[in-house]
Amino acid sequence: MNVGFIGLGNVGGKLAGSLLRNGFDLTVRDLDRSLAEPFLKGGARWAESAQELAEQVDLVVTCLPSPAACSEVMEGESGVLAAMGPGKIWAEMSTTDADEMARLAVMVQAKGASAIECPVSGGCHRAATGNISIFAGCDRETFERMLPILTTLGRRVLHTGPIGSASILKVMTNYLATANLLTVCEAMVTMKAAGVDLATTFEAIRISSGNSFVHETESQVILNGSRTIDFTMDLVLKDIGLFQKIADDASVPLEISPLMIDIFKDGQRRFGARAQSDDIIRRLEDATGLDITATGFPSEMVDDEPEEPGYEVVVKRG
Repeated sequence: MNVGFIGLGNVGGKLAGSLLRNGFDLTVRDLDRSLAEPFLKGGARWAESAQELAEQVDLVVTCLPSPAACSEVMEGESGVLAAMGPGKIWAEMSTTDADEMARLAVMVQAKGASAIECPVSGGCHRAATGNISIFAGCDRETFERMLPILTTLGRRVLHTGPIGSASILKVMTNYLATANLLTVCEAMVTMKAAGVDLATTFEAIRISSGNSFVHETESQVILNGSRTIDFTMDLVLKDIGLFQKIADDASVPLEISPLMIDIFKDGQRRFGARAQSDDIIRRLEDATGLDITATGFPSEMVDDEPEEPGYEVVVKRG
């Protein structure tokens, strides 16, 4: 299958790298051509427009920073939709709005093509190794066609149901990850204030009921001081804002979610919209005068698991 990939940013570039590394025929496109240079040197082709890319491939993958950016790439002048037709597939791998995903999917299907949403979860470090998890929302026939691609891009692949279901679940997981991040920050600052060694604090959390994926990964770069995870505050606000919208639409009176949004808006005002999301701990460092760093922790998250073939996660029922 010939694959076209649009959006070579922090996550998209690593996902596209998995395709190239595993021998797929790849065409790439990004507004910043310099991001494509490593792929072109590795044998990928360049497309001058989204339409040109879609004309040349069987599968178009988009991984873009916002629903608005995706809509522009799909519907804009020389966009993907102009070249979609029978036999082709559009796969959206961003964290996006379920309603917008469904709207664009209808337009793709009207062209005789298929659509699938397949957002990823697990961090850029696992996107780089092909060990990330993938949620897939689409009809079963499209899922089966996409499975060889999805199990190359990721390790665990979950078919979530129809279009829209994967986007909703992905936003939910990002909400939970953000809640984990904020509570880990409060825990570590409080332990430092109480005079507890931070390296010991890290291990206490890691081996306890308070552990989480966020702690095992992001706490390490927080303690290193780099706070670099290739995920920025504006993206956090996009994701938790989408979760809040889902709750509002369903008339669920959330209490923690609005507070999280306020905290990250304050973080943006202090440190900038493109500040690393883990910089949110600086609010508490500034308020207390404490330095939440320790020796022996890495400056970036690294996936130490070997790349392995992916597989479908089957939901247990009954």
